[in-house]
Amino acid sequence: MLLIVGLGNPGPAYEITRHNVGFMLVDRLSDRCSIKFTRSPSALWGRGRVFGQDAVLLKPQTFMNLSGKAVAEFKAAFSVDTGSIIAAYDDCDLPLGRLRLRKDGGSGGHRGINSIIEHIDSRDFPRIRLGIGRPIDGDIIDYVLAPFSEDETGALDDMLTRGVSSIEALVARGIDYAMNSFNSSK
Repeated sequence: MLLIVGLGNPGPAYEITRHNVGFMLVDRLSDRCSIKFTRSPSALWGRGRVFGQDAVLLKPQTFMNLSGKAVAEFKAAFSVDTGSIIAAYDDCDLPLGRLRLRKDGGSGGHRGINSIIEHIDSRDFPRIRLGIGRPIDGDIIDYVLAPFSEDETGALDDMLTRGVSSIEALVARGIDYAMNSFNSSK
């Protein structure tokens, strides 16, 4: 069983912001795999087949820095191995449109990933870092909580399409293959 987690903030005010690109990827994957979401007290989630594997798609409905609580809850409820959790999230250290996969590791300062690490007591899960870039000047918090501009939507759409393809590669051929296939591209 896979647990594919998109990180973001709940509510319409955040829906199309840079910080919610992890939610956007899971939404794109749910459309591709025809998985519908159900609301629980802690998350929006859906269960189905993702590229031939049983999977749960998860969008925690806590704010970003508390995401790990829902991940730990669903990990336990569905007996998911730590290495079968895939977390997708925004990364301001990558240029807009750049996608990078990682096998495991630290949080890189991302509070949502840090919360997952703390709640499941492990760093050993794959991640999909979705590049949102950095502001040229101004506050990083204002930047990540702002919507994508009209000029950025093409790069966003392309990155989300490649993100779904990277999950397909990861599921079918493993994290090393997916990293080799997607980390060097755009």
